[in-house]
Amino acid sequence: MKNIRNFCIIAHIDHGKSTLADRLLQSTNTISEREMMDQVLDDMDLEREKGITIKSHAIQINYTHSDGNEYILNLIDTPGHVDFSYEVSRALAACEGALLLVDATQGIQAQTISNLYLAIDNNLEIIPVINKIDMDGAMIEEVKDQIIDLIGCKPEDILLASARTGLGVDGILNAIVNRIPAPEGNPDAPLQALVFDSVFNSFRGIIVYYRIMNGVLRKGDLVKFVSTGQEYTADEVGILKMKMTEKKEVRAGDVGYIITGIKNAREVKVGDTLTLASNPAPEQIKGFEEVKPMVFAGIYPVNTDEFEELRDCMDKLQLNDAALTYELETSKALGFGFRCGFLGMLHMEIIQERLEREFDQTVITTVPNVSFLAHTTSGSIVTVNNPTEFPDPVKTEKIEEPYIKAQIISKPDYIGNIMTLCLGKRGILINQSYLTSTRVELIFEMPLTEIVFDFYDKLKSQTRGYASFDYHPIGYRDSDIVKMDILLNGDKVDALSALIHRSRAQDFGRKLCEKLKELLPRQQFQIAIQAAIGAKVIARETISAMRKDVTAKCYGGDISRKRKLLEKQKEGKKRMRQIGNVEVPQEAFLAVLKLDD
Repeated sequence: MKNIRNFCIIAHIDHGKSTLADRLLQSTNTISEREMMDQVLDDMDLEREKGITIKSHAIQINYTHSDGNEYILNLIDTPGHVDFSYEVSRALAACEGALLLVDATQGIQAQTISNLYLAIDNNLEIIPVINKIDMDGAMIEEVKDQIIDLIGCKPEDILLASARTGLGVDGILNAIVNRIPAPEGNPDAPLQALVFDSVFNSFRGIIVYYRIMNGVLRKGDLVKFVSTGQEYTADEVGILKMKMTEKKEVRAGDVGYIITGIKNAREVKVGDTLTLASNPAPEQIKGFEEVKPMVFAGIYPVNTDEFEELRDCMDKLQLNDAALTYELETSKALGFGFRCGFLGMLHMEIIQERLEREFDQTVITTVPNVSFLAHTTSGSIVTVNNPTEFPDPVKTEKIEEPYIKAQIISKPDYIGNIMTLCLGKRGILINQSYLTSTRVELIFEMPLTEIVFDFYDKLKSQTRGYASFDYHPIGYRDSDIVKMDILLNGDKVDALSALIHRSRAQDFGRKLCEKLKELLPRQQFQIAIQAAIGAKVIARETISAMRKDVTAKCYGGDISRKRKLLEKQKEGKKRMRQIGNVEVPQEAFLAVLKLDD
């Protein structure tokens, strides 16, 4: 065990984590030149297209140190975007050390700081690395000072590297062996392994990834998942190289996989403890947090017949993405579907893309919203995740909405723009401090509702991409939240309802009505689109009827003949309006998400 090192790479988005992982694999010959490509650990098309890491990836590297000993390095490459911080927390739970990567041209960003705090909470050994030192705009000395201020290390502890050219990679490998402690654990104790990920394979069933804390897992052992109590035989165990490599046994300190032929996705929980059925571990592994979804939206199949198929796909997707939560939901307009919880808007977009690409599911997503707490007059507290659960305003004493603490790091030139944006989103400025002469940190407290839609995109455009943003929840506060309904000819479309702050309702309602007017097809009768809070209509648009010229056949003659035909047409239109229903096209549901474009 003294020759094993478990470590991960943490950084802000786009600071070069995946590129550094590529170089580490290349310099230790873990991967042949023929197999080598950019972002080699990112196996999803989506990750390559967007240039971001979505899933953490584990791989084992064999490295011969200058002292002649051979070491086993288990590397986990983690995502950098704030929406995938849950993936990072899971990777940290399986490691003893972390490479903290900072871009020499950009310096320390918000996500760098929050990932660093996560690592410190897990008592990891931190190795600071300044990346991209070969770039023209590299500010090496300035970034060194920022890192020393942040973690209080010595200047000689900071490593310099360029992941693109491979400069400094040997120094990083030496530091991993010399500075990161070997895993602790007793190979003779009962088996205790932390499940940190799982994937679905249509031929082998569910493949579970774990890190062994104590004991040994052998092929053919009868294993037990502690939280579900299910027992299975280990058909195959092994370690994670570029492909899965089968072994006879996996020992304490190792990261590996197990195939037991499990078919039901609900029987595997990320964060669970794996042990032997014959000699179970006395306790579960502690320190694994439950996921807290931030944004909720409904996902419905376009054809209601495909509901069961969608349910299977959601099960399989949840295996691979433990941050996704969902429950059944029905809607008058869309039929059966799921109420899903996501960590943010990018997470929601990625899930939708993965459903379409990996499972060929075309889905409709409803307006995203956050969960509120409603205090009723009878003294009970109701959690409201979607507008249909919103209690009757007469019986509601107060509504509380979730607040977050937002940390924005940017250049001093953009302070005015950031202030205008955040105060316009009902933010409260808590603190403003200069980290260096060219970097300022602003801390705001603001409602999560305001961030859900387009805050991140607006922040990027207001600061020309120079601001980094990170947030964490700080609890619930009283707020004036109302339910806004959309009515088409007096009928509510529940999928377009939204929970919104009263001060924003009128503006939002007007925009939504205008957008629907563009998107709804014209009918033979007039359509009234209204936004209403309770019985009060706050915005209205009208789609005029397609008019057929019924008087065309009257050439000349008495005016009363024409009038009679027009009256008859009027009666028909009235009757048609009473029984006609308005079909809402799929684009209308998507348009709500892009209102400010």
